[in-house]
Amino acid sequence: MQSLEYLKIPLKQKDTVRRLIRYMIPHRRMLLISFLLLAGGTASEIAGPLLVQHFIDNHLTERYFPLEPLLALGGFYLFLYLSSAVMNYYQSLFFQKTSLAIVREIRNDVFQSVESLGMSFFDRFNNGAIISRITNDTEQIKELYITVLAAFVQNIFFIIGVFAAMFYLSPELALWCLAVMPVLYLLIAVYHRYSSIFYAEMSEKLSGLNSRLNESIQGMPVIQQFQQERRMIDTFSRENKAHYKAWMKTMKLDGLLLRPAVDLLSIAALMAVLGFFGYQSMNGPVEIGVLYAFVNYLDRMFEPVNQIMQRLSMFQQSIVSGGRVFRLMEHEEPPPKAEPKTMKQLNGSLSFEHVSFSYDGRTSVLDDVSFSVKKGEMLAVAGPTGSGKSTIINLIERFYAPDRGTIRFDAEPLEAVPEKVLRRDVGLVLQDSFIFSGSILDNIRMYAGEADEKEVRRAAEITGADLFIQKLPDGYHHQLGERGTSLSAGEKQLLSITRTVLRKPKILILDEATASVDTESEGQIQRALESMREHMTLVVIAHRLSTIKKADTIIVLKNGSILEKGTHESLLKQKGLYEAMYSLQKMKEKADREEARRT
Repeated sequence: MQSLEYLKIPLKQKDTVRRLIRYMIPHRRMLLISFLLLAGGTASEIAGPLLVQHFIDNHLTERYFPLEPLLALGGFYLFLYLSSAVMNYYQSLFFQKTSLAIVREIRNDVFQSVESLGMSFFDRFNNGAIISRITNDTEQIKELYITVLAAFVQNIFFIIGVFAAMFYLSPELALWCLAVMPVLYLLIAVYHRYSSIFYAEMSEKLSGLNSRLNESIQGMPVIQQFQQERRMIDTFSRENKAHYKAWMKTMKLDGLLLRPAVDLLSIAALMAVLGFFGYQSMNGPVEIGVLYAFVNYLDRMFEPVNQIMQRLSMFQQSIVSGGRVFRLMEHEEPPPKAEPKTMKQLNGSLSFEHVSFSYDGRTSVLDDVSFSVKKGEMLAVAGPTGSGKSTIINLIERFYAPDRGTIRFDAEPLEAVPEKVLRRDVGLVLQDSFIFSGSILDNIRMYAGEADEKEVRRAAEITGADLFIQKLPDGYHHQLGERGTSLSAGEKQLLSITRTVLRKPKILILDEATASVDTESEGQIQRALESMREHMTLVVIAHRLSTIKKADTIIVLKNGSILEKGTHESLLKQKGLYEAMYSLQKMKEKADREEARRT
């Protein structure tokens, strides 16, 4: 099985940039309009100092103040700045609108990519890291399009325009000012080289922090039960400190190579310009307007350079985040392949023929397992923890493919069953029932929204849930809070079973459905199982053996192999593992009853 360690390494930056540009292509019309507005706004800003230079050299120094030309000059200057403000507003609006649309597409694509992965991926890759890539990393990509792209394009346009104006005023001095560009390029290259390493480390530490937080919240009952709060706080603090140190590396790099270095270059360039005009003044007159315009342009040139350098850190974060997202999107680990035939529905029989399976390719979880269950029968699977009970469910649901052997539905191999038929005709009820806020009716028809109230009532009658629902204040329209806190564990489980039965599956699988319910609720679920046997085939993974006493066949697993097989009575007579497990459970139940009487 392929290692997932490479997923921690972002995609190469060239490939990341190429894919980010690919997402821009469908929006090229809006981007073109934004760029044109950007160019127009930038040109208007650049033209301002030229008008001031013209006023100083041709009017102020000459003391020539004709009214109409000056009004026209002032009006044109005002028009340039107003038009610049309007065009910059709309280019910013269009850029942001396009950026949000692109990020929405990326999020949809990465989520779709994750949804297409098989269960083997989710068993090996941390859920918190997946969430971090879909949320945090895509949010960082959004900053690339909204903030960085517009700033880069605008400031590059501005710098080109400034140099054009400088060459118009003084080609010789403009050439001297161009000398700072190789130094700037060197700064950017050094920053790019080291920041990519630091930001990749920082993003990975953030994923680790999210993963630790996700695990802690999900496992809070266990943490509090065993008083592990201090240990979890210490672990989280270590993860947080590692993330802090990774951030500090980037901050030190930013503090050294971004604004301070550019400010130093700006001062050096200003000294060169003033020195040039000072030298010229010793040989002849100096045009004050040109001096003003040059100093003004020099200041304006280094401000966009500063903005570009400041955005470099954001750009680097975005590229690293994009590389992490696209690396995940490139990962291929689909569910087991199917070669579906034209099956319209399952009949209800199931068989395992010499099935063996291993999750990691080394440790066998199931070894040469064979059994069969006919339509309308009840098969129960028992065994100690780690014996392979839940793996049987994973294989039936085609979350994994067996390494050896064949699984059949109605004599057809599992690979031949279409996905739609498998999901519709094989129902699964897990140990942890999910109840959401809303009415009882809406909870039951969660998977069958088109079902009417009559069908819901019929399903509830089959499972026995109708008995407690009718006692609720508003019956099927009774409103439940989040997670159904007003219901007992058994009532939640009956609702979960009813929800699945409403879909009318041909085969119903119950995974430890009575493991966390009380004795009374267990009795309700037992009665529900008896009622459902008339309508569907049952496969029950049992922790409490008392719930499977009436099963047609019970198989007992140990270390992935079938150790015993038979009915409840025949297995008790064998005096083997099943009989020992059953006796222990009866003793525990008796001790619990005695303890309850004493208290």
